Amino acid sequence: MLCTLIVGLGRAGLGLHVPVLLRARSQVLGTFADHPIVGVDPGNTARAEQRDLLTVDSLRRACDLLDPARTVVHLCTPPAVRAEVLREVAALGFSRILTEKPLAGDRDMLRWILRLAGEHDLRLSVVAPWLHSALTRRLLQVVGDRRLGAVRSVSVTQHKPRFRRSLGSSSHTSAFDVEAPHAVGVLLRLLGDAQLRGARSTDLRVGTTTVPRMGGAHLELLHAGGVRSEVLSDLSAPVRQRRIVLGMEDGSVVGHYAVGQDDDFAQLEITRDGHTTREVLRDDSLTACLTHAYRGFADGGDGAGADDLGLHVRTVELLDEAKRLAAAPPAGDTHPRKETIAHGR
Repeated sequence: MLCTLIVGLGRAGLGLHVPVLLRARSQVLGTFADHPIVGVDPGNTARAEQRDLLTVDSLRRACDLLDPARTVVHLCTPPAVRAEVLREVAALGFSRILTEKPLAGDRDMLRWILRLAGEHDLRLSVVAPWLHSALTRRLLQVVGDRRLGAVRSVSVTQHKPRFRRSLGSSSHTSAFDVEAPHAVGVLLRLLGDAQLRGARSTDLRVGTTTVPRMGGAHLELLHAGGVRSEVLSDLSAPVRQRRIVLGMEDGSVVGHYAVGQDDDFAQLEITRDGHTTREVLRDDSLTACLTHAYRGFADGGDGAGADDLGLHVRTVELLDEAKRLAAAPPAGDTHPRKETIAHGR
């Protein structure tokens, strides 16, 4: 059975991973050790006081409390600092690594992480709830049985208001790293590998304050079978929406992923011959994701398998290309885009 070390006690680590792990421990016996979760937040001296969570002030102190050979490390730090934290974790002997998405912020960092993983024999897994979602499994069934014919097109809409976090933190520097990794992973799983065909991003604007590249992201993909897909993510939207629409030869499929922790249900609508059927699915996808990873680590393999890691690598490559394309000036425009954050007085 495996213990847990969470590095980074922000929104993901403390707000999502801790409560899900505590719930999973009571539901999935024989996988999680009966030991308090240990948490450390580099650069943050505040202690998170919570039952079954023991916070310490350094990774070395965490190492004193845990056996690296029987511990899963959750990397919940921002993408920009994740590689350095991974280096320190590996040096202390931890090898089972479960990292928040995306696996890396760009291709250069991706190569660095994969090289480090090879040098230290790290077993890497990525937190990807959508890939373990009951809705995604149902979509794979619909596409696979071909009762609606072949897929013609797919679009994913990911809208949510993210003003406070974007204005108050620099943990993310591009909207492509917030919601889009979920969607791109699912599209690659559903439709196979793809090439980027278009990308753009927008700034987040509140009054006279501008946060570059954090307003929204849009990308278009062409998959190996000729199917086109697109992802539209608006981080300034007034309402939350996580929707996927599949245009099929003989109908359409609309899926709605759960939009919050308070109600973990997804919905699916299948339309054929003018008739629509609706399904409601219990979809505790983050619990399913973490449990799957721990079982994989406990069995002596990678937490999510080599195939999933390859999918996450490809996701980083496509998103890195999208960010570069979106940042490039339009054809004929010789003026570079302004990258500074402007704060009004």
